[in-house]
Amino acid sequence: MGWPRRILITAGLATAAAGVTLGVGRFSYAPMPDRADLLNPDRYPIETAFDVLGRRVSRAEADGLNATDEGRRTLSPGRGAVAIDPAMVERGRQAFYQETFGNEVFLTDVMGMLDGGLTPAEVALAVARLGGAGTTNLQVAMARDVRVGDRVYRKGELVPTGLDVPKGGAFIIGIKTFSDRGHLRMGITCALCHAAVDPGTGKVVEGAPNTDLNAGLLMALAKNSSAYFMHASVPEADARPSADPQHTGSTRSGPTLPDAAAVEAATKVQVASWPPGSFDSSADRVTNPTSIPSSFSAHGEPYSWSGREAVGPFAGLSSLNNNVHAANSDTTQLAAAAPWLFGMDPETYLGIVLRRAATETFRYRPDGAATPSEVLRRVDPTPASPGLNSYAVLPTYPATNYVTDNGLFTSVPGEPVNHANNAMSAFQNLLHPPAAAQDSGTVRTGRAVFDKAGCGACHSGPALTNHRIVPEAEIGTEPTRARAGAKMEARLSPPTLFATDTPFPLPADPVIVPVPLAGDKLAQVQLAWGQGGTEGGYKVPNLVGLAWTAPYLHDSGVSVGPDAEHQLGVAGTLYKGVAPDPANSLRALVDRDLRAKVVAANEASDTARTARVTGRGHAFWADAGSGVSGTEQTALIAYLLSVDRLTEPAATP
Repeated sequence: MGWPRRILITAGLATAAAGVTLGVGRFSYAPMPDRADLLNPDRYPIETAFDVLGRRVSRAEADGLNATDEGRRTLSPGRGAVAIDPAMVERGRQAFYQETFGNEVFLTDVMGMLDGGLTPAEVALAVARLGGAGTTNLQVAMARDVRVGDRVYRKGELVPTGLDVPKGGAFIIGIKTFSDRGHLRMGITCALCHAAVDPGTGKVVEGAPNTDLNAGLLMALAKNSSAYFMHASVPEADARPSADPQHTGSTRSGPTLPDAAAVEAATKVQVASWPPGSFDSSADRVTNPTSIPSSFSAHGEPYSWSGREAVGPFAGLSSLNNNVHAANSDTTQLAAAAPWLFGMDPETYLGIVLRRAATETFRYRPDGAATPSEVLRRVDPTPASPGLNSYAVLPTYPATNYVTDNGLFTSVPGEPVNHANNAMSAFQNLLHPPAAAQDSGTVRTGRAVFDKAGCGACHSGPALTNHRIVPEAEIGTEPTRARAGAKMEARLSPPTLFATDTPFPLPADPVIVPVPLAGDKLAQVQLAWGQGGTEGGYKVPNLVGLAWTAPYLHDSGVSVGPDAEHQLGVAGTLYKGVAPDPANSLRALVDRDLRAKVVAANEASDTARTARVTGRGHAFWADAGSGVSGTEQTALIAYLLSVDRLTEPAATP
């Protein structure tokens, strides 16, 4: 292994002790801040003893149920029950910061995140240059020139990554570094997106979205951006080469593949259009990134912007956690579903994903003797399951299941199936943002305006959400994300999961638990997935922690900077490295005149149009046109920014 990758370890992306063993052993490291290094160390108390497929069971109720045979069965793993205690929460916190489920293999060996424009050496030097100061947006020098559309990122140019390093720290939050006998890999954990450094104190805010994480640009600068082509509008992937079809050798024909350079170039442009703080989690071959949500999740169900993570443990929160690693951090697992999702043969699909793989042994060669699937099988660290990550596989894989997109549950050997995802849910449901500074009189006035404007019709309950999905046509926002799950209806299985005490790796005959879904619940889930004859919809989001979650709406489109006259839309803020101002952005959310300016700024941006960011929709106004004065509007905004806890007593997290 060369010196540049040694720098990555010694400069702070792994322990000093690990650096000594580099090249001769195996180790891994991901940072987890001490409670003293948190801006929000306080949590809600643990008052839920069990979660039973999304139903909260209090300690008192659990005591009563445990007094009868049927009650004990209700709280059994065979009914999908998850016991919640401090040890479970601590496991969730550890997984939140340190569990990758194996995604370092896809990100490093296939996508080439360490072999493109940004290298380990430059990342390490960028961290070292901080000198312990910390940052919310690590600036990393390009190691080589990379073209993204008409833009060339030049060697030596500083790139705003949005990666966070806390004050006094030497490690990037949410990045886990691995060395396997000298082969360096990089994996990501949930904390990369769902923990952020406070710019004022340099402390970590657990659960706050990383609102400037430049995930799309980081992918565009990777060696093999094509490995994510299915998350972008890349028609070039359907084009056929003008020359003779590419093949696997002289004795048999392989998949006919589109032009490699064209697919790579188009994918780079599409993913680079994502606004910082956004991520495209829908493999529907449409560029439609959504804002990274907070993990202030208590009573915030359903989850995801469309609300499609709605059933199963923790009312869909475990499904959301699972989806990150079972669908989005390893695209090789999508091959079996490629025929109905993409109209593409599995070998063709894998050929596109693996043809430019960064590590030679993972690379499919059209002139070689092995098919794409054979290449994958030879290097797969998890041969018992599809794809590269660590999965427990339902018998219905790869059919869609409303508890899991594809029948896969990311799991850790030696603990129960899906346990880490459930533990993270238990942890996340205890998180709330730091206490907000507030003027009590103004906040009381703002709450009265909130009621006067009718906001409580949808934003009600402990987390200020009624937990409903609103049809896309009614909410009026950009529609493509709402329809992203429509094609999955072609292969749909009843919602099921494994009994929560099922060991992993799986036994020969694991217990499968059905998840009830009928009536209005089924109708809401179908709406969230854009299925059942619907055009899809978006959920009513919870309002806890709005001070930490600007910009607003699912597409990040309602974004206004500190200068409300000139820093409008994503073009005037996120694309320019300007952090959205929460108060000004909320004003644009409720003031139709300011919103019109924001929408116009988005429409004028070619990049925003590529990303389908509009800022339209949610036309529920609290402005002069609706009888709300400027003073009242300001008070309303102060109230919204003050919500830092659940607003009503509840059978809590």
